[in-house]
Amino acid sequence: MPDLRDALIGYADWQGYRHAERADAWLARLEMTRPEIDFFRAQSVPDDPPYLPVPVAVAAPDGAAAEWPDRPSGSAEDRASAALARARDHASLAAFTWLPDAVPEARQGWLAGLPVAVKDLMHVAGFPLSGGSAAFERVRSNHDAEVVARLRRAGAAFMGFANLHEFAYGITSDNPHFGRVVNPVAPGRIPGGSSGGSAAAIAAGIVTAALGTDTAGSIRIPAACCGIAGFKPSYDALPRSGVLDLATSLDHVGPMGRSVADCAALFAAMLDLPALPPWNYRDLAGRTVCRLRGYFDEPLDPEVRAAVDEAMAAAAADGAACIEGEVEGAGAAPAIQLMTIAPEAGAVHAERVRSRGHLLGEDVRVRIEAGQFIPGYWYTKAQRLRRRFADAVDAAFGNADVLVCATLRTPAPAVGAGRVAIGGEDHPLHTAVTQLTMPFNLSGLPAISIPWTMSAAGVPIAIQVAGRRGSDWRTLAIARRLEAASPWSRRGAR
Repeated sequence: MPDLRDALIGYADWQGYRHAERADAWLARLEMTRPEIDFFRAQSVPDDPPYLPVPVAVAAPDGAAAEWPDRPSGSAEDRASAALARARDHASLAAFTWLPDAVPEARQGWLAGLPVAVKDLMHVAGFPLSGGSAAFERVRSNHDAEVVARLRRAGAAFMGFANLHEFAYGITSDNPHFGRVVNPVAPGRIPGGSSGGSAAAIAAGIVTAALGTDTAGSIRIPAACCGIAGFKPSYDALPRSGVLDLATSLDHVGPMGRSVADCAALFAAMLDLPALPPWNYRDLAGRTVCRLRGYFDEPLDPEVRAAVDEAMAAAAADGAACIEGEVEGAGAAPAIQLMTIAPEAGAVHAERVRSRGHLLGEDVRVRIEAGQFIPGYWYTKAQRLRRRFADAVDAAFGNADVLVCATLRTPAPAVGAGRVAIGGEDHPLHTAVTQLTMPFNLSGLPAISIPWTMSAAGVPIAIQVAGRRGSDWRTLAIARRLEAASPWSRRGAR
């Protein structure tokens, strides 16, 4: 396509980004997303007002107990020292970008000594932040991100920086600067991303819990791939100050753990609560669970479909009223996501890619560069379509408390795969992996991935539970009941 190639060169040059040698890479990237671009072009501009992400206060939990079976025991110093030793013993996993020479001083608090890994995207005082990139000036931070400060006050022990997909812009955690993160549960499969190091550190038993970020599924995707729990709270339920941005209207900070209870404990601490509040349900009587059909249910790998079937049966057996629903127009989500994340990430990293682009990994560099080719009016149109989409997600609840679907359409893809076959159709890897998670970034709703079972090939299969805006504790409580009924839990896996 010589005309388009020349147009890209000219447009980039007009913006002062004179890298004509990059044109073939830009063209290839845009061609990869042509289905979303063509779909987006065909949509009329709705009358809906633009979507504006607004933080919502988290409703108080309405549970009857504050169970946390994995509460830290023993001395804080011993627990932290043992975790650091495990991290060094598992260096081949490439789960960390940096580890301290010695365990940081343990503090008192209700999380005292709880080993926590922090995604290398948020400031930790005394730790050298990199964002997983060689293009970032790596200096030791002199302050904590707010969520880190809150965990520190609760007594958590920080075990180092967890590896990630560079700048959190990808889903394989194949980092060209710090190594490819290995999935401890299924080494031949991707660990997911971008919070792949956080998930791997938990799955390998190095730490109990970790911090991640989620822009299109970057907490829930690695949680699903590695067989752990990963929770994306409501938009800005947790503060993002001190956390590097990727796409500001989509970014979320959240906890990852061996179990839903671990996620709940970290969530409480990051809300700055003095202790874990009563959040558990004894059963699901009086709750309504809605299984999402349509876009969220087709296509699915047969083993994944069976897992969702089993989860709904378990919800019914635990007393829940089970219904089915659809999100009207959900097929627009990938196009809306593309037209939101590309320009926002391009704006965040524009100056960095101009001055130090040669230091970025190729996959992330071209994705950032591609953002400059999204017209401003397309971004505005996307936010109007996003408003309609978010309203449709809200409407899909009906009278339900939560929505249930798969986290991934297939078990974790193989390392190195560029495309994924689902239901007889071939999809680009990134689109296929994020299709069921990013709708809840677009809508800002709380969503959690929990491991349900293992595939015949030995790969974790996860389900996803999403709640109404601000109903984070209810979402966690219902997910906890499903987790307890899962084959994964019964086999003693965490």
